[in-house]
Amino acid sequence: MDPIQLTIIVISVVLTTLFVFLGIQLWHILKEMHQSLVKVNKMLDDAGQVTGSVSDGVSHMAGMVEGLKAGLSVFSSLRRKGRDEDE
Repeated sequence: MDPIQLTIIVISVVLTTLFVFLGIQLWHILKEMHQSLVKVNKMLDDAGQVTGSVSDGVSHMAGMVEGLKAGLSVFSSLRRKGRDEDE
């Protein structure tokens, strides 16, 4: 065998080994990225649920406050009406 043929064979083996190793590493990196994206997606879904439950609570609280205001306005109007009749 020529030294040139031997050099080409050695370089081909080294490059093939290197590309296989890099391919395996790339596969692991992509797998970890997929797992990370799945976790981020789950976190965003959970955050959406928390935000929805908080907004529901705030809207219910606002409704309760409006009801109290309406009740107090009725009570105050009855008190004023009672004072007007006494005079």
